[in-house]
Order: sequence, then structure tokens, then C-alpha cells
Amino acid sequence: MRNLNVAELAAKVVEGSRGHVARAITLVESTKPEHRAQAHELLQLINPHTGKAFRVGISGVPGAGKSTFINAMGIKLIEEHHHQVAVLAVDPSSTRTGGSILGDRTRMGDLAMREEAFIRPSPSAGHLGGVARATRESMLVLEAAGYDVVLVETVGVGQSEVAVAGMVDTFLFLHVARTGDQLQGIKRGILELADVISITKADGDNEGEARVSARELSIAMKLISSDESRRRPPVLTCSSYTGVGLDDVWEAVTKHRADLEKAGELVGRRQSQQRAWLWNMVEQEIIQSLRTSPEVREVAARVEADLAAEKISAVEGSTDILETFARTFGHPATDATAG
Repeated sequence: MRNLNVAELAAKVVEGSRGHVARAITLVESTKPEHRAQAHELLQLINPHTGKAFRVGISGVPGAGKSTFINAMGIKLIEEHHHQVAVLAVDPSSTRTGGSILGDRTRMGDLAMREEAFIRPSPSAGHLGGVARATRESMLVLEAAGYDVVLVETVGVGQSEVAVAGMVDTFLFLHVARTGDQLQGIKRGILELADVISITKADGDNEGEARVSARELSIAMKLISSDESRRRPPVLTCSSYTGVGLDDVWEAVTKHRADLEKAGELVGRRQSQQRAWLWNMVEQEIIQSLRTSPEVREVAARVEADLAAEKISAVEGSTDILETFARTFGHPATDATAG
């Protein structure tokens, strides 16, 4: 991308060229300094064409069938609602190889074949902060290209949910009916993030169990908060196999967004997300500078060796690294032990 014409790339993205969209996402995912400068220029150029899409985060317990759900829902949104659908999979990938987990894409085979859809994993080489940045910026690229529904799938359950909830309008949580304790394994924090909840695989012999699970989960949501004025997410049932209930889930998603707009909260939510993104980017740039500075890396190598030999403490070592960073980048010295 050394001779990349950013203005031309931006124009092609806005025209909806799939090849250029893929190239733009590759650019915004890169951590190379020269690519980051180009990515910033690209984002500025496409910014007027962003912000109009439905931004929906999708998470769920293991076995809930997130990818199968997205495949079925995506096809429905294209064929019945005439949407352009993009899927981003937040994937804190292998720290050893940095490779993305692509298995989920095989369960979106129907959607992947559609011209109206675009599916992309967001690898981070194990660094969730990197994934949050890449996913946010990829979302803007896709919006500029005309995709009016962006589904952000989290791979696994953990801090990635918090990151995704901080970049979408509506957070959809998928659960599956099981024998025994229906609520086993669901963390309260994730339920508190949810705007809409659906029990999946509500078909065949599982249909009755799914309805029971939905009732139990509705009761659990009441126990989480006793505040009657606080909105409680609807708990629905659906089947990705038969399609039953998918319309209800999408109606709940669109109603949530409409309620946010009516109350004037959608703009506030996105502004709050922008502020969080601002400081996330500042932190990531500082961390990247720490990791790439030759002076800091030299001191860090010595500090790590001394730490392993028990010659210094972690507090002393961090002070040495931060003081070197401050000198290198012209900032006042920082006392890591303060506060």
C-alpha cells in the first residue's frame, strides 16, 4: 500500500466496490505507522457517508448458534427487508499465530454467497484493544459503502462483549434452552448489556423447553434490577432452522433503536461511544509508541532481564520504562508509583 491513492480508494468505497472495501478494511486493520496515517485520511474522507446504518451487536452462550442465526437473519433482511448486510466478527485471535478463526464463516455459507452481504472477521493477534479499533473503523468503511445493517458478532463470551456494546446501537444476546439450570453460565454483567434477548433453537422437541427458558430468563431480568422505570429487554424465542421468531427478534431490534431516537438517546449514545473511542485510540497510540520505540525496547529488555533475576521490582522497572518513554517523546518524567 506504499503507493496507495487514498482519495481514489475512498471514492471507490463510497461507490460500493467490494474489492476496494476489502482493501480499505485491510488498511484500517494495519498497525504500521504509515498505514495508520493513510487510514486516518481515508476515514476523514468517508466520514460524511457514515452513521446511517443499524449497528447491532450479537453475542451468546456457547452453543447458542450465533453464526447460524446471523446467516438466517441476514438472508431474511436481504430478501424481505431489502437491506445491505455486513457482518464483522470480533475475534481476539491466536496470540501465537495471529490468525483469525474462520470456522464461523462456514456456518454463514448462504449469506456469504449473496452480493448484498459482506462478511469479515476482525483479527487482533490476541489484543482486544486492537480488535475494538479495527472493528469500529471497519464499520465506518462498510457504512460508507452502503451497508445499512452492520452485525457485529463476538467470538466467545468475555470482555469482547463490553467492547462491542460500546460501538453498537442495540446489543442482542442469544441463549439456548438446556436441561437443568437454564441460567447456568450466564454472567449478570452480560445480561445487563443486553437490549434484546432471544432463546434460539426453538423448534421441534426444543420448542417447549425454549418457551420455559424464556419465561425463566424474563424473571431473572426482573431480579437483576428492581427499578420499575428502567427498561427491561424483551425475551423472545426463535429458530434459525425454521425461521419462526426471526421477524419478532428484528422487530424488537428496530423498536429499541426507534425508542432511542424518539427519546433523543441515540445521538447521545453515539456521542458517548465517540468519546470512549477517542480515549481508546489515544491509549492505543501510546501503547504502540511504547512497543515500537527502539530506546524504550532497549530499556524494557534490560528491565525484564533484571526482573527475572529479581534484581528489581515491577514498580522500579515500570518507572525506568516510563521515564525512558517520557525522555524519548519529550514529556515530563512520570512517577509510576504516584497515586
